[in-house]
Amino acid sequence: MAAADGDQRWLVECLTATLDTARDVRAFAEESLRQASLQPAILAPLWQTFVSSFKVYHLSTIQASEDVDSVGYDSDGSERSIESFGIQLFELWTTIVGNSLLAKVIAGNIKELAYYTISFQQITEAQVQNWSRDANQYVADEDDVTYSCRVSGSLLLEEIVTAYEDYGIDSILEASQICFRESCELKQAGSADWWRDCGYNVRDLLEKMVIDIMGTGVQQYPFLHARAFSVVAKFSSLISKGICEQYLCNAAQAIASDVPPPVKVGACRALAQLLLESNQSSVQQNIMGILSSLVDLLRQASEETLHLVLETLQSAIKSGGEQSATIEPVISPIILDVWAQNIADPFISIDAVEVLEAIKNAPGCLQPLVSRILPTIGSILSKSKIQPDGLVAGSLDLLAMILKNAPATVVKAVFDTCFTFIIQITLESDDHGEMQNATECLAAFISGGRQELLAWGGEPGSTLKMLLSAASRLLDPELESSVSLFVGSYILQLILHLPSHLSPHIPELIAAIVRRMQSSDIAGLKSSLVVIIARLVHLSAPNVDQFVNLLLAIPAKGCGNSLAYIMSEWSQLQGEIQGAYQIKVTTTALAFLICTRHPELSRIEVNGHLVKTSAGITTRSKARVTPDHWTKIPLPSKIFSLLADTLTEIQEQVGDDADNVCEEDSDWEEVQNGDGIPHDMIHAASVPSNANPSVEHLNAMAKVFDEDEDDSYDDDLAKTDSLNEVKLLDFLTNTFVNLWESDRPLFEYLLQGLSNPQKVAVEKVLRK
Repeated sequence: MAAADGDQRWLVECLTATLDTARDVRAFAEESLRQASLQPAILAPLWQTFVSSFKVYHLSTIQASEDVDSVGYDSDGSERSIESFGIQLFELWTTIVGNSLLAKVIAGNIKELAYYTISFQQITEAQVQNWSRDANQYVADEDDVTYSCRVSGSLLLEEIVTAYEDYGIDSILEASQICFRESCELKQAGSADWWRDCGYNVRDLLEKMVIDIMGTGVQQYPFLHARAFSVVAKFSSLISKGICEQYLCNAAQAIASDVPPPVKVGACRALAQLLLESNQSSVQQNIMGILSSLVDLLRQASEETLHLVLETLQSAIKSGGEQSATIEPVISPIILDVWAQNIADPFISIDAVEVLEAIKNAPGCLQPLVSRILPTIGSILSKSKIQPDGLVAGSLDLLAMILKNAPATVVKAVFDTCFTFIIQITLESDDHGEMQNATECLAAFISGGRQELLAWGGEPGSTLKMLLSAASRLLDPELESSVSLFVGSYILQLILHLPSHLSPHIPELIAAIVRRMQSSDIAGLKSSLVVIIARLVHLSAPNVDQFVNLLLAIPAKGCGNSLAYIMSEWSQLQGEIQGAYQIKVTTTALAFLICTRHPELSRIEVNGHLVKTSAGITTRSKARVTPDHWTKIPLPSKIFSLLADTLTEIQEQVGDDADNVCEEDSDWEEVQNGDGIPHDMIHAASVPSNANPSVEHLNAMAKVFDEDEDDSYDDDLAKTDSLNEVKLLDFLTNTFVNLWESDRPLFEYLLQGLSNPQKVAVEKVLRK
């Protein structure tokens, strides 16, 4: 036995050593494991320990029939129990499965490993007792990644799927079938514990399991029914619509019945998922009862169950359609009360705001909700300095939600009640949350009110003056960077909707942006301000060279002029800018700049390529002693390289379609037949393509630049910008062809500075 223990300790030490930072140590450990993989017997003692530990765990912890699981602590304060020992075993097996050499050794026993892992995951008697007493603990333990055999076992199963792919999945399925069959046999034999092993079933087992559970007593087996609801919700795509509809009805009945709390928890999970997936005609028949029951639950909920009930209520309101308006007078005051009482808890308050947003979007609910909210919020904001911590920021967050995509009548109502108070907060507050949320509100005001907004303020020019004062404060270099985090979105709305009013103030705006960038330590803030500069480049078209002259005339501390500073920062940040719209704006603006061929651009040197100064891994201490060194290249070369980078990414994503697009599109031929003068590239890239590739282009761009389908706030604010219509591939093609046609020597010079993949991408569009 001592020898077996020694083998296990040696194995653990070797596996640990494979993670060592020293290359020699890693190499020695990997070679040792390779030698061990030739002697499979070395894992036999570990397997015996695993199996015997499960038997003890089953008796002492799952069934609690033997009192052998006394918890103790070692000298380091770590828990010593059969549960903690099981977790350590799982961690060891997970490491073994993740090691390519040892994974081959145990490949023939994966089904057995999966079987015992699933068996370890049964609900324990202690969990039954704790969860029966405290529904909040049940929700928390089910939702959170807690330190338990159940969670560690799940991680091992995930590692098995990762390491063995289809073979691993099949092994887990076979093991699941064995566990389910054993559970059925225990049930027929009259065992009181048959239900504990029904918690892990997949695919073809799911329907049989959930159908069987319908015939059992909910009072006798509450956790079995709770788990069945959760399983149906999680695997609804694998279960027939009929069974899902039946469970939806069962869940609606459960939340309205006198059943144990865990059953109501499972029912809420099922409703949250199934309501939005089910046949809406059948949902409408039960939705009023569901909403009423959830309101009753909300009055009783606390802590973790409150999150779950709010989430379920949100799904119910979204499914309620016009019927939601009937219960809005009941639901809204309760949710507002939950929001107010939990304003200091960001998770619950966010959940409450999301429910209110669902109410706002429900037919017939917007006007009554706004009428209910505005008087209270207006009162809070009017006395912002004496409010409890978090209440002002939370109120502004609530207003931003109301303003999002709201009709002009609602924007006007909010403006009349709250606008001057929000401006005052923006000018005087230093609270991060208040300033960020106030900035979002101001951006939403401009987006929703547009030109009409300027006439709402009474005295002519007063509203514009307040908006510009707010921009000036947000760009104050003395403010902490996080306070100004959303100023870019706000200024973008000024550019998009009030351009003629903003134009006289552009020099002051640029100077303020430069000062804010120079004092900022947050790359995200700098990037958002680069987007603003890029949008101003577009605003100056076709006189982009005059905009360059303007930047040259505005001083910048340490750089002589704003052009040198901005382009130095922009060229470094371009690769970090995120969002399809933001990338499109900045990329096309860079193209405009390089096409001016302004002589001052060539006099600016920016960072080119990182110079490797030492071999090996660069640690933080090394980085402090020897900071990064970059080559210096002329700005046009950097811009040309950045444009080629984007072109390369698009071509890689589009693949062969790019060839077809370029072959069929006539834009290049039009340039060839011209007189060498660059076209209005925005127009050329915005008109519909004769090849009809626009959908493919946009889909490819969405993937390339990680444009998700969720309605992000910034995307909503920018969706009216005409630059959204630009097809970036066509635009870049026009840019490179125009440069090639109009200034061949410059083009050839810039081309030489590209990497081989970049050259291939550029030459590809020139050949078509």
